[in-house]
Amino acid sequence: MGGEEEKRKEVDAAAVKRIVKQLNFGGSEEERAEAASEVGRLARADGRTKRFLAELGVVPTLVRMIFDSRDLRSRISAAEALIELGRGTFKNKVLMVEAGLLTKLPQLMPNKDFSRSQELFLLLSSISSLAKTDFALNTSHILPLVFETLNANDATENTKLACLATLYNLSTKLDNFKSIVSNDTIHALLTLSLDRRTSEGALSILSNLVVSPAAKRRIADHSAVPKAFVVVMSWDDKPKCRELAVYLMMVVAQNGCRVYREKLVEHGAVEVLLEIALLGSDIARRRAMKILQWIKNEGEVRMRVHSGPRVERVSLFDGCSGDREEEQCRRAIGEMVKESLKRNMASILRKATAIEGFSNVKGLCTSSSSKSLPY
Repeated sequence: MGGEEEKRKEVDAAAVKRIVKQLNFGGSEEERAEAASEVGRLARADGRTKRFLAELGVVPTLVRMIFDSRDLRSRISAAEALIELGRGTFKNKVLMVEAGLLTKLPQLMPNKDFSRSQELFLLLSSISSLAKTDFALNTSHILPLVFETLNANDATENTKLACLATLYNLSTKLDNFKSIVSNDTIHALLTLSLDRRTSEGALSILSNLVVSPAAKRRIADHSAVPKAFVVVMSWDDKPKCRELAVYLMMVVAQNGCRVYREKLVEHGAVEVLLEIALLGSDIARRRAMKILQWIKNEGEVRMRVHSGPRVERVSLFDGCSGDREEEQCRRAIGEMVKESLKRNMASILRKATAIEGFSNVKGLCTSSSSKSLPY
């Protein structure tokens, strides 16, 4: 029995070697593309074969195919094979980096057929997971391609999803924040957050970046904020997106200026926050109630002590001159909030009664976990 097993392994090893030989010395692009596809299939088979393929040196050969081949099919086959070789293996991903995959990326940017392909970004997503390890991953060659693709009109949604996965991995490391944070990046992510397919990925990246003061400032100053967050918070069929949007709104509003919190009221944040406070998941409800409390207390905000024991207070209505005008401002804001609450309470109650019991709503919403977030 043991002899038969050894013989089978020898036959398998011989077959693998034939494929590797065809990959390295195939006479035509078609033959090499077929060999690359076969390498991918063999790599999926088992971990032993995957290790054996790497030992036979297929990784540098496949990397060269990506950059040297003129045939799109060959490039995609090579990328797919590398994806399989890198799946679940730290060593093979490092081999790809050492083979020059990242340093040569700028060469691909003029070739839109391949540089916009989902397969390339699935491969980059796999390699970018090295950012979560101690491996010193140089992102300077990845990010330009990522930024260009996120802002490209000709990139498909699937490509952008793979691109977002790459950027998410890179955004988990503080050392990469400075390179990632730019006005174009924030704009692209906020735009993608309004697309239901790409929203969760974009919001997850923003949630990673917002811990940086520079990113927080650029998010807060963007013209789409807070309206974009209010729109996402209204998606009751996307609980994870709602949680992320409320989190971002809370972080930006924390210690925020009076103007920003006024913008929350103007863009209808109060009613959606009330709905989430009633029907959202536990963590989303806590965040929503915190923001509502800040809005409620905005009429009189404590200011830091400038000198001595005196604590100065500033009114929300400092822009109004005179007691009478200030009172009119107070009434106008109060009436606006009351009207907003009245107008939306019926809608909130309809949503609540349309579901069989509040416990069912709670169970549905809390199925989305946010343990990774700090609030």
